[in-house]
Amino acid sequence: MKIKNLQSFYLLVETLEKLPSIGKKSAEKMAYTLCVENKYLGMQIAKNIQKAVENVQRCSSCGGLSEEDECQICQDSERSNGELCIVAHPRDIAIIENMGGFAGKYFVLESLENIDFEVLIALILKENIQEVIFSFSPSLANDALMLFVEDRLSALGLSFSKIAQGIPTGIGLEHIDQLSLSRAFEGRIKL
Repeated sequence: MKIKNLQSFYLLVETLEKLPSIGKKSAEKMAYTLCVENKYLGMQIAKNIQKAVENVQRCSSCGGLSEEDECQICQDSERSNGELCIVAHPRDIAIIENMGGFAGKYFVLESLENIDFEVLIALILKENIQEVIFSFSPSLANDALMLFVEDRLSALGLSFSKIAQGIPTGIGLEHIDQLSLSRAFEGRIKL
């Protein structure tokens, strides 16, 4: 039962419930903490959310996240080692970066419908890419996507590989521990 004069509290609960992996009880606990127990934290979070929403954008080169037109990785000339890692989501870049060990460039390929091959090919040519590494969680749909991209890029004389299959099928990269991801990356398979 909702108390009528707490509309803003329940609106906050409903909004928090829309976040991934946040249920009703967790949302209520968070709302209570932010509105009652630690109002300063609530205001700080609100301010930082507003700032992030206003400043975070997609990198014009790779599709990752940045606060500038081009992200720090794309701007880093020392990362031009001839490797391009294609990921499914911008958040996957941070996961791989936290793992360490990859020193190339990235390209975000969220869905088949949104592939901009002109931007991808321009990036490959600009960075003198020799190897494309697909870093997707294993699934039939992702296998089909990799084959489609490989076919469209075949005229460029690239080698293609994917991360090793030590990652469970249907699991997103954000749910995989860094050691498993690191080993899968090191044991990638040529396509």
